[in-house]
Amino acid sequence: MGLRINTNQASIAAQRQLSKQQQRLEHAQTALSSGSRIVNASDDAAGLTIAENIRGQVVGIRMARNNAYNAQSLIQISEGGLQEINNILIRLRELGVQAASDTVSDVEREFLDQEAQQLVEESERIAQSTRFGNKELLNGSGEELEYHVGPFAGEENVIRYNISADATTSALGVDGVSVADKGSAKDTLSSVDDAIVVLGKMRADFGAVQSRLQKTTSNLDIQNENLTAAMGRIKDADVAFETAEMTSAQILQNASINVLAQANQNGASALKLI
Repeated sequence: MGLRINTNQASIAAQRQLSKQQQRLEHAQTALSSGSRIVNASDDAAGLTIAENIRGQVVGIRMARNNAYNAQSLIQISEGGLQEINNILIRLRELGVQAASDTVSDVEREFLDQEAQQLVEESERIAQSTRFGNKELLNGSGEELEYHVGPFAGEENVIRYNISADATTSALGVDGVSVADKGSAKDTLSSVDDAIVVLGKMRADFGAVQSRLQKTTSNLDIQNENLTAAMGRIKDADVAFETAEMTSAQILQNASINVLAQANQNGASALKLI
């Protein structure tokens, strides 16, 4: 090919290679800085779509897991209140046994009854004041709660539970107990024993739903782990590969600059013939 001044084909080719290596270098640097293999949608359109769908599911699972944990907290607060009421019933039973014996006088029974009445009042206060946020848990309000424990909208992602526990003293049958005399003390023993059975049923109900929620959170943890790993395999950058790409692009970029500088001097050879 003859010498030309207006068209420097070698320079154009060198510019094209320089632009190509510059794009490779920028892509590798962006991938390394962001940690994502897919810098632009054109890098892997299908992979990007799949990864984003998985990311949406993972975010939903994490929030559903928080919902399940909060539901467990609600149950634990309820069960904690029942535990204290159960302790009160045990103490009332102890006072009843003591007052039912003639080893104490009527005067001493009055002292025992003062404690018993205070314990009954405290049991009622616990039942009325135990709450999670603004939801009353132990006074028999009977509210049905829904826990959304899945990333999707279907009914299979919802756990329903009816908070029907009524631990008030009237519901337990201990609102009128007394140990002021021997006969009342014996009646108290019978009433407290029945109340303990009723309370035990409530605690078993709370324990059952808490066990279910624990299995729910365990399953959500497994899903979160596996889906996050799947998303990483699709989208995350391979640091070793991207580092090699960046090094290669830098070397070729420098080579292209040197070649371009030489190619730009090709026209000067034609001037020697003029």
